[in-house]
Amino acid sequence: MNLIIVESPTKAKTIQRFLPADFVVRSSFGHVRDLPAKKIGVDTEHNFEPQYVVSIAARKKLAEIKKVLPKATKVILASDEDREGEAIAWHLVKALGLDESKNARPASLGEAGEKVKSKNFERIVFHEITKSAIERALQNPREIDMALVNAQQARRILDRLVGYELSPFLWRKVAKGLSAGRVQSVAVRLIVEREREIQAFKPEEYWSIEALLSKVIATPPWRGKQSRDSDANNGIAASSLDKLGTPRNDEFLATLIKQNNQQIPKLGLKTQAETQTIVDDLKNADWQVAQIEQKDTQRHPLPPFVTSTLQQDAVNKLHFSAKQTMQIAQQLYEGVALGKEGLVGLITYMRTDSTNLAQEALGAIGKYILDKFGQDYLPEGARIYKTKSKGAQEAHETIRPTHITFEPEKIKPYLTPQQYKLYDLIWRRTLACQMASAVINTLTVDVEAKKANGKNSYTFRANGSQIKFDGFLKIYDGRIQENILPPLVAKENLDLKELKPNQHFTQPPARFSEASLIKALEAEGIGRPSTYAPIISTIQDRNYVNKNADRKFMPTEIGFTVNDLLVEHFPEVVDIKFTAHIEEDFDKIAAGAIVWTEVLKEFYEPFKKNLTAKYEEVKKQKQEPEPTDKACPNCGSPLVIRTSRFGKFYACSGFPKCRYTASLEEKNGQMENLYCPKCVEGKVVAKRTKRGKMFYGCSRYPECDFALWDKPTGEKCPQCGSPLVENKQGVKCSNKECGYKEKESASQIKD
Repeated sequence: MNLIIVESPTKAKTIQRFLPADFVVRSSFGHVRDLPAKKIGVDTEHNFEPQYVVSIAARKKLAEIKKVLPKATKVILASDEDREGEAIAWHLVKALGLDESKNARPASLGEAGEKVKSKNFERIVFHEITKSAIERALQNPREIDMALVNAQQARRILDRLVGYELSPFLWRKVAKGLSAGRVQSVAVRLIVEREREIQAFKPEEYWSIEALLSKVIATPPWRGKQSRDSDANNGIAASSLDKLGTPRNDEFLATLIKQNNQQIPKLGLKTQAETQTIVDDLKNADWQVAQIEQKDTQRHPLPPFVTSTLQQDAVNKLHFSAKQTMQIAQQLYEGVALGKEGLVGLITYMRTDSTNLAQEALGAIGKYILDKFGQDYLPEGARIYKTKSKGAQEAHETIRPTHITFEPEKIKPYLTPQQYKLYDLIWRRTLACQMASAVINTLTVDVEAKKANGKNSYTFRANGSQIKFDGFLKIYDGRIQENILPPLVAKENLDLKELKPNQHFTQPPARFSEASLIKALEAEGIGRPSTYAPIISTIQDRNYVNKNADRKFMPTEIGFTVNDLLVEHFPEVVDIKFTAHIEEDFDKIAAGAIVWTEVLKEFYEPFKKNLTAKYEEVKKQKQEPEPTDKACPNCGSPLVIRTSRFGKFYACSGFPKCRYTASLEEKNGQMENLYCPKCVEGKVVAKRTKRGKMFYGCSRYPECDFALWDKPTGEKCPQCGSPLVENKQGVKCSNKECGYKEKESASQIKD
C-alpha cells in the first residue's frame, strides 16, 4: 500500500479519485507541529533552536495516520508546493518518526549533515489537482527541500520573537492585552501615515466649463463603446453625459481646454468670478469644429492572476475581503463536486506570484479560443507575461482554471454563488490573457468658440471611441456602455445648447482599501502571496484599524498610539525598507544562498538590546479619560470614555468603587460603520425583545426585516454568502444549513 498525506480532507478526497486501490490518501489537517502557544518556544541562546510541540488536535490526526502507517510500503508527502507546504511535509517526517537515514541531496546551507529523504518516504508536488498532474508528480518525486523549510522557519521564528518580546512592552507602556507584529505593524504604519496626510490636507478650489453642443442639422450618430471592466478600460475617455443630461444623437459634450491657444491647467480656473468672466465672454460666440483627429490604438489584455491581483480584483469587483477570497479559492483548488464528475479541482494553486502558464494549458486555451471565436481572436503567438513581483518563484504557475472547457455557466449549478463569481473572474481573466488585442478607433474633436469681433478665442475638446475589433473584449460582452458622438467635419458650425461652469475641489489621497493596501505592500516588497490576507485580518482583529462605510481603512486611537510608539522607539520594526530587506533575505534562504539563523541573529541582537534600554527609557503612555454628559446608571457618577485594546468604551468615573462599563460601539443601540447586509441602506442596531433578550436588526425596520440573534461581523460567509456572526463560540455563518465556522489556533492569535 502507498500512503499519501496531504493537508486538507477535501484535497484528500479529490486526489483519491485519481488513484488505484493500492493508494490511500489521508489528511493532516494542516500543521502537525508548531511553536508552543503559551511560551516563546525559541532558544535564543543556542542558535535560535525552535521547540516544536504537537497540539492536542494534531495528536488525534497523527494517531489516525499512524494506524495505517505499518501497512504502507511507501509514504508520499503531498502538501502544497510553497514554503508552508514544505514545512508541513518536514514536520510530518519528524512527528511520524519516518526514517531519515538516507538523503540523496545535500542539505541547504546551515543544515550540513541533516538527512531528510529515506527509502520509505517521498515528496511530491503539483500545481493543480488533476489526474494528469498527480500522475506526473508520482513519476517525479523529490527530496524535502530544507531551504524552503528554513525560509518558513525563519519567518515563523522571527515573527514569534517580535510578538513575544514586544507585546509585554506594550502592555506595560500603553495598555494590557495589546500585541505587536512584524509585518502587520508596517501595514498599520501605512494606514496611519495616509490618515495623517488626509487630516493635513487642505482642499483647493478650481473650476471647469462644459459646453453641450449640437449639429445644426441632425444626422445619424457616431458611436463609441466603453467597458466598465478594469480589463477593458485602459485609455478610453469616460463619457460625462450624465452631468448635463443624456444628449440626443446630434448633441455632444465638450470641455474647455485652451484660452487664446494657451493650455488651461487642471487648476487654472481658481474662482467662480474668473470662470464666470469666460462664460459671459462666450455668450453669443460662434462655435465651429476646428480639428478632428482619428486613430487606431491597441488595447492589450492584462496578465493572468497572481495571488495579489486576484485579491485586488475580488475586493474591487466582487466586494470580497482578501481573507474570503482565499477561502473560496482554496475550495475551488481542493475540489468541488460536479455531479457525475465527482470532486474536481477547478483552479491551480492560489498562492503564487508567478504569471507563468504551463505549455499544456497554453495549448488547451489556444484551442478553445480557436474553436469558440475563430483564428482572428488568437494572437500571432502565445502571450508570455513577465512576473513583476520581487522574489517571484518562476517555477510556479499562475492562477488559472484546470480545465478551460469548464465554462462558468456550465458548472454554475454545482457552485455556491461566491464560488461561481470567483471562478468566473479567474476563467475570463485566463481566457482574455491569451486572446488578440482589441483595436480601438479613438476620435478627438476640438471646437473653437469666438465672437465675431471678440479678442479671445476658446478651444473645447470632446473625446469619443469606437471598438473596431473587440479581440479579448469579446468575453466581457454585456459590460459595455455606449458613448455617442455625431459625425463631424472640420469647419462645421455648431449650435450651443448649454454652457455650464462646474465647481471642483482637489481631493486628499484616498484611504486604503483592502485592494490598494495589498497593492502597496506588494509594491514595497512586503509580505508574500501567503501573507497578504492574514496581515489584513490581523490588523483588524487587533483593533488597530477599522473599516468605514466605504470599506476603507481608518486607524483607531490605539492604532495611532501603538504606531507612534513603535516608529519613535523601534524604527527597525516598522521601517518599510528594512522589512522589505528581510523579505529578500527569506527569499535568499529559500534559494539556499544564506544561513537562516544568521538572518535571525542579525535582527534579534540589536532588537533585544534596544528593547532592554526602552523599558527604562520610555514612560507609560497616559490616556486621559474623555468626559461625557452621561451619568452612571448604577451609582450616578459621571461616565467617561476610556480606551482599551478593543477600542473606546464608557466607564464609571467612580472606579474602582463602581465597575460599570458599556460598549461605545453600540451607543444608542447603533453599531458604528456596520451597514445592514440585507438592504445596505440601514445600520445594524442592537435591540431587545419584550422579554429583554438582545438581537440585532436593521434601523430601517419595518421597511427592512433583517434580524439576527448573534452579532454580525460585517463579513460574508465564504461558502454561502450569508452574514457571518460572532458569539462566545467564535465566528460562524448565520445560515444554519451552511454550518461554516472559523477556526483560529491559539498560536496564531498570540503571534
